[in-house]
Amino acid sequence: MCDVSATDVFSNFISLIDKTMKRKDFLAKGLGGMLGFIGLSSFVSHNHWPRKSADPILTNNCETSPKETRGPFPNKTPLDYIRENIIGDRKGVPLQIQIQVLDKAHNCQPMAGVAVDIWHCDNHGKYSEYGNHYLQREDLTGEHFLRGRQLTDKEGRVSFLSIFPGYYPDRAPHIHVEVKDADENSLLVSQIAFPSETCNAVYTTSWYTDTNYPANESDEIFKDSLSQNMLESITGDTVQGYVMEKRLIV
Repeated sequence: MCDVSATDVFSNFISLIDKTMKRKDFLAKGLGGMLGFIGLSSFVSHNHWPRKSADPILTNNCETSPKETRGPFPNKTPLDYIRENIIGDRKGVPLQIQIQVLDKAHNCQPMAGVAVDIWHCDNHGKYSEYGNHYLQREDLTGEHFLRGRQLTDKEGRVSFLSIFPGYYPDRAPHIHVEVKDADENSLLVSQIAFPSETCNAVYTTSWYTDTNYPANESDEIFKDSLSQNMLESITGDTVQGYVMEKRLIV
């Protein structure tokens, strides 16, 4: 039911991103007013994040985020991916990825000036920069889509513009993330999980293969730490796009 409108939505989404405007203008004008294809209520700006001190989840539970594997397709040269828009030429349901990094050693205060690297597969479960792998025969070594780096602001926040990831054999839908300090020392490698309700909705659209993705509960990475891997929130729909929020404690 989304075939025609979804194509229009994504084309408009890419067109807006490619315009040279500041993030605030993009969020306030581009998504909310210029074309009206994505609701401003969904694509919130950094300034609309709740402060850590007002969040009872963090004041009651300041536990380090799960340490996970980088997986078989990590970023090769993260310094080449300093960008907010990581979509490249991929197609899928629009997703804004909002991440906040908090410091366990300082009572979960925001960590400013640290690098957040992310990478994930495309709508068909393929990773850029790799190929001839048992999980991915297609050679995409010359592509660099869906990889990015941002530095956290004073509130420990970063934001990326992407698409909702697909999946591949034996892995539930996920996003890889690594936090590094100014000297490129790794502070945390983790992975972010998605709720099944959202995956079911996304994977019924024409861009994705099917809804036969592995469940979070049976995923070897998530099954022992799912509650901590799961994102904090995700809002939106397959027509408007989604905004997800995740807090990482290092």
